[in-house]
Parts: sequence; structure tokens; C-alpha cells
Amino acid sequence: MSTNIPLRCACGAVEGVALDVDPDRGSRVICYCNDCQAFARYLGRDGIVDRHGGTDIFQMAPSQVRITRGAEQLRVMRLTEKGLFRWFVDCCRTPVANTLGPAKVPFAAVLQPFMDHRTDGRSRDSVLGPPLCLLYARFAVNGTPAGESPKIPVGLILRSVRLLTLGWVAGKYRPSPFFDAAGKRIVEPIVLTVEERDRLRPAPRAS
Repeated sequence: MSTNIPLRCACGAVEGVALDVDPDRGSRVICYCNDCQAFARYLGRDGIVDRHGGTDIFQMAPSQVRITRGAEQLRVMRLTEKGLFRWFVDCCRTPVANTLGPAKVPFAAVLQPFMDHRTDGRSRDSVLGPPLCLLYARFAVNGTPAGESPKIPVGLILRSVRLLTLGWVAGKYRPSPFFDAAGKRIVEPIVLTVEERDRLRPAPRAS
């Protein structure tokens, strides 16, 4: 069953809605990779990752994400020149979503801190379904999370390809809160230096 989920940053200056969210038409994962952990450290606020350093993410189409207030607060950064575009708000450093490069890629991985499940009292699991897998758990901190996925499951890869293909055919890459009508990104990304990125990444676990 699809539902609309309110979107809200921690301070309330940025609001929006995720439209027609359905666990059958999206993918929820928890990612423990060192880049997601570095992004959380870059933002410098609590509540982005779980105790093991995991980021709870739901993949949907950009056209499902609407910003209704405070869009001027949106910022974007990249950990490398070719890395994901990682969106956040400048007002309170709440993470928003991860996107890929071109405007026509129908991919927006919205992060849990930006989704407000308190409005109707439903749990995240009931709205988005349980996580399909725990990615890159070898980078986890404070021990290994239960249910780790040593590799990205083939089924998840095929699911993501199918969702991207269907989204592209249906034109669900627009409208997008991250690109203007001409397909230009609304703000230029901040790109970290190698030294800045490495300072933010967690120390490698002992083998």
C-alpha cells in the first residue's frame, strides 16, 4: 500500500513530502560503507547513523520527492570528484538524499532523518518494509550488525536496475527538487579533498 510521508529537517525550516511511497516500488537498505559514515561525520550531528555506523536509506524516484518550504537551504557535497551527490540542508545539517549524476537518472535515496514517520504513528518498517539487506557491513563500527550482507545480493542489484529502468521509461526523473527545468543542478557541489575525506572516514577495522 502506498502512502505519502512528510519530509522535515531537524529544525523545521525545510519541509516537503515523499509521494506514493510503496515498499514494492522502492528499496530500503542500511549502508555501513565508510563513505556514508564520512558523510554523517561531515554533517556533524547525531541521529544520522545507528550504533554500528549504518545509514537507513529508501530508494525512490526524484519525482516523488517534493520540497514545499525552504528549498533555498538545500546544499550538496561529494566525497570525491566522481562520488555520489549527497544532499543536505544548510540550516541544521540534516541529510536529505543521495543522487547520481545526470538529471535523467530516476534515483533519489532519501535518508531516514529527513522522513517524519511520527505524523500518523506508523513505524518505518510498516511504511517502507524491513531493510532488504545490510550493505558493506565490513565497515561497521562497534561490532558487526546482526544480519549483515557480505556482498550486495544479486536480487537487490536486479531490483535496482528494474526500478531505474521503469522510472526512466516513465519519466520519473522529473520534476526533481535537485534539478531545475533545464536539467541543471540547483546548486554546485562542494567536493572534498582527499585529505578531508580521509579524515572523516572511520579507521579500518583490524582483520
